[in-house]
Amino acid sequence: MADNTEEAQLEMAGELMEHAVEVLSDGETGPNELRLLAVDMTEALRDVRRVATSRGHRLSLTDPSACEGGDEGPQLPAAAFG
Repeated sequence: MADNTEEAQLEMAGELMEHAVEVLSDGETGPNELRLLAVDMTEALRDVRRVATSRGHRLSLTDPSACEGGDEGPQLPAAAFG
């Protein structure tokens, strides 16, 4: 269920970004529409940040000293890349 919610939030953020490009490229956008866009973008950014934080907590991290050379950082499971 969390994956479905995250997917919907990310999809809505993408659609909002496309809308923002359209609105911002229109030279006749009024202040009320820009304010609404800023509110919507803020909400979408909050949701995307929540998704990123949630996914970050679910990633398994390995001991960096166990990596060859010790400086490669965390190893992500293949599932983290879709």
